[in-house]
Amino acid sequence: MSFATVYSRARVGIDAPLVTIEVHISNGLPSFQIVGLPDASVRESRDRVRSALINSDFQFPQTRLTVNLSPADIPKEGARFDLAIAVGILAASAQVPVDKLAQYEFYGELGLNGDVRAIIGEIPTTIACGNANRICILPKANIIQAGLVETTEMLEATTLMSVFHHLTGQQSLTFTTPIHNVITEEVSSQNDLSDVIGQVMAKRALEIAAAGQHNLLFLGPPGTGKSMLASRLASILPAMSIEEALQTAAIHSISGKPFDFTQWRTRPFRNPHHTASGVALVGGGSVPKPGEISLSHNGVLFLDELPEFDRKVLDVLREPMETGEITISRATQQADFPARFQFVGALNPSPTGHHNDGRCTSDQVLKYLNKISGPLLDRIDIQIDVPALPKGALTQDTTANRETSAVVKQRVNQARDIMLSRAGKPNALLTSKEVAQYCVLLKEDQIFLEHTIHQLKMSIRAYHKILKVARTIADLQLCPDINRGHLTEALNYRAMDRLLAHLSQ
Repeated sequence: MSFATVYSRARVGIDAPLVTIEVHISNGLPSFQIVGLPDASVRESRDRVRSALINSDFQFPQTRLTVNLSPADIPKEGARFDLAIAVGILAASAQVPVDKLAQYEFYGELGLNGDVRAIIGEIPTTIACGNANRICILPKANIIQAGLVETTEMLEATTLMSVFHHLTGQQSLTFTTPIHNVITEEVSSQNDLSDVIGQVMAKRALEIAAAGQHNLLFLGPPGTGKSMLASRLASILPAMSIEEALQTAAIHSISGKPFDFTQWRTRPFRNPHHTASGVALVGGGSVPKPGEISLSHNGVLFLDELPEFDRKVLDVLREPMETGEITISRATQQADFPARFQFVGALNPSPTGHHNDGRCTSDQVLKYLNKISGPLLDRIDIQIDVPALPKGALTQDTTANRETSAVVKQRVNQARDIMLSRAGKPNALLTSKEVAQYCVLLKEDQIFLEHTIHQLKMSIRAYHKILKVARTIADLQLCPDINRGHLTEALNYRAMDRLLAHLSQ
């Protein structure tokens, strides 16, 4: 038979669209053409595949050989199609049976000696393959990470010859057991909340943020524990579901970054340096890859020394903080990446560290703080002051008196369960209509809140943020309704707004 069809998949964002590889052998002068919008790395497959076939003692057709990667409007990149192209050539030249190919999808880069080498983006590929009810043949180097997907049958390929033996029935490839049958629990964090000395109010704010998935800002002088508190947030967040963990693992898979599969249920904590560019946060490249924003999906994005970031860099956070996704557009393609992260920022209240130490004027402090735009601050639910520890805190606040992350996490989980049973989502993600439905206030409390909002010159978005935080405080206290106490506590978590209002007077 001079024609064969083999299945594989491309990589577009975290999606893996099907690519049908059609191989046709016809009469004519010897040639090898690959069509269907391949990039340079795919076109180079001709040399890799030819050498791999010859060095594996297969016959390479000395006629006109055409390989079509369909559909032609999807860009194809990387060496992931090498194995599929080689199998297609073997099938079209009648060296392997064609009738078995429809049940498989093939992935892997070929070495010149016929070895099957790793690809990037195995998890989205494996998920899509399982949804299509096909068996996924993957390089051995990708099997462990792909094994997180329990819904897909996977075969481990080491060489082109081993794939040939499997297709001809001489020796079967090894089936892979999903690894989360073995590793199913979240790995406990080494950063425990009990390590933090004092800062009762900041710990309370951290608990509220964890329960409702609220964005959080720590404001205080150097050395008061802002970074330490932020690094403990992941230890009290609810565990990721299997679906969330797979989505997060898929993003790391396509990024090409190292991934520790033993911690795949642990929420990511990303902490980029303040010299990071907008592209580093958003992602990019000729073939779009995720940045820090997407790599923190379902986890925490922590930006320390917030005013030291370029203002334009910070403003790229505004859209994903609101929508939970980021779109990267290039001339040849557009990629959508999920970006539902919990933002945590930390900053000193002045360029000298203390806004009232006499070393800088109010105008200098205001100029420093204005590096953070108003629209970005509007999207931060909780702004908490982290003051210097009072005298005696180091001796009186012993480890035995501090709550551990495990204890706080129990309350967080209880409150999160209430939110999910009520609205199906954390309070921070409530829409305007849902806020009106679930965050009902008494008439006198509405008047009180409106008066306060007017005094502090807050926006409607900030008004909704305060209601959502008050709703979370009520849930932590197992209260069905929001009362004045919950509302007052939520208003206390607006330290940055109060500081800016004071400096502007």
